[in-house]
Amino acid sequence: MGARGERLPVAARWLRASWRKLPAGPYAVGWEPGVSVPGEGGVPLLTDHYFPSGEGASGEFPTLLVRSPYGRGAPWSALYGVLFAEQGFHVVVQSCRGTGGSGGTFHLWRNEAADGRATVAWLREQPWFNGALGTIGPSYLGYVQWALALDPPPELRAMVVQVGLHDPYAYFHAGGAVHLENALVTGVGMAYQHQGWRPFLRGALRLRRWLRGAHREPVPYASGPPAELPWLAEALARTDADDPYWDGASVAAAADRAAVPTCLISGWQDVFLDQNLAQYGRLRRAGCETALLIGPWTHTSALQEGWPEVFAESLAWLRAHLCGERDGLRPARVRVHVGGDGVDGGDGTGGGSGGGGAWRELADWPVAEGGAVDRWDLAPGGRLERSEAEGPVPAALGPAASDPAASGSAASGSAASGSAASGRSVSPPLAEFRYDPDDPTPSLGGPVLSRGAGRRDNRALEARADVLAFTGPELAEPLEVLGGVRARLRVTGTAATGPGRPFDVFARLCDVDGRGRSVHVCDGLVRVAAPGAAPGGTGEPLEVVVPMSAAAHRFAAGHRVRLQVSGGAFPRYALPPGAREAGPLRIAVHPGSALELPGSA
Repeated sequence: MGARGERLPVAARWLRASWRKLPAGPYAVGWEPGVSVPGEGGVPLLTDHYFPSGEGASGEFPTLLVRSPYGRGAPWSALYGVLFAEQGFHVVVQSCRGTGGSGGTFHLWRNEAADGRATVAWLREQPWFNGALGTIGPSYLGYVQWALALDPPPELRAMVVQVGLHDPYAYFHAGGAVHLENALVTGVGMAYQHQGWRPFLRGALRLRRWLRGAHREPVPYASGPPAELPWLAEALARTDADDPYWDGASVAAAADRAAVPTCLISGWQDVFLDQNLAQYGRLRRAGCETALLIGPWTHTSALQEGWPEVFAESLAWLRAHLCGERDGLRPARVRVHVGGDGVDGGDGTGGGSGGGGAWRELADWPVAEGGAVDRWDLAPGGRLERSEAEGPVPAALGPAASDPAASGSAASGSAASGSAASGRSVSPPLAEFRYDPDDPTPSLGGPVLSRGAGRRDNRALEARADVLAFTGPELAEPLEVLGGVRARLRVTGTAATGPGRPFDVFARLCDVDGRGRSVHVCDGLVRVAAPGAAPGGTGEPLEVVVPMSAAAHRFAAGHRVRLQVSGGAFPRYALPPGAREAGPLRIAVHPGSALELPGSA
């Protein structure tokens, strides 16, 4: 490798050597680092150029653009620069404005579209550019792709958005609560990762220490990592989706046109799953050529254990649309990993996947749109009873429910504020618990960026007094869940002193096996603005809908379905404003509450 240009960086060569399961490309790889590319207004954007080299590399090759705020070294140099160059692509890896040595000041969204267009203008002047352009990358590297696609250049012929977002507001605030842990991990990554592993490690360790006592901070975001990152503190403080601060942040409109064939890759435990499903729904309604792959992955494991699958999917899509080689495309539009110990085949790879499962190809997603709701009623004694009630799947179970841009905000309607269940007498609650903001219910696993993400055994969490568990009987036959999941709960929240205050409702679907191990499948949280709850009184129950994302899971025969209900998941979600001042809160779940699973078509 490196027959022309400089020798490849050591980390890139080491990573490439470690991926023994990935096919070797026919070309050696050359590297031209540190090229200064003029961004919008002439701001220099540092860029590394990887290219096919050696014998047989004299022809024309398409180009991939990778724009990152996390630096241009590992892992991007290996994941994209080396792997795709050896497969016959020019790969341009660029540091976003204000990061990795590039000029200007970084902003979460204001510069990406213009800088992307300026980079394409520079590409047109390069003698090796053949006019065929694709984009690829995960997370924020997906956001910059959508930003460029708002006004796509004619050369842009394919996109591969891997576990990527399109709406920063929804990432920080969906459900009405601040997504504290993920937001801060993202902020630390953007602030320090491009500086090298030592500054990044110091920032990550400082964040871990701060998070342990963050629920006791008297003024939110006034100390620790948020105070070190003013742009992040401002984003966390702007909780209203209609705040002008967020104007232009969402680039969801890019998916409303059939301009650029787009491959979407996500994981069932990824932080951007809901946004990825919303992207797919928009692309399908626009008639755009698209494909969807969802594996048993977290945000990070998609690029680690899941990388062979992700790489193969990405390469096939890019070859089809940039090289005209369509033989590698799979026939089905959607491919998902169906989890569960009772599914034959597969090894359930991916951080915290829970084991078991198998891949399945589908014509579309969701599978059973317009089918019946499989309703499970919450009953006294912690029971979950399957109902015979049927009806069309509500809109909230379809892809639009997870699309904040379609609904105005992810915390819209009854999911955010609740509605009084008028006309019903207030009966004794099914169960209740005391939520103490000085000892908040901890988060466990799930779609987070920190260590411990993914599917985990919830038994220790469910043993806490502030967590309710409603469990169904042993299943006589397997139960398959393919689609959106939600809980429809009737709740009250009352304080011993002072007026009623906002409180959170966290719901989680779990699969309980024959040994009693309770492994979660999906979850969600909404903030409830309880109107007029009197001190010490029960008040009238509010009906709140908790969207719990989507799932592809098969509960095996002999397993049980469990719905977990609590008052939060800290530090994944920040406490409600004024929670510590108001003191402990008693939250009750009332009759009429139910778990709603997608029924068959």
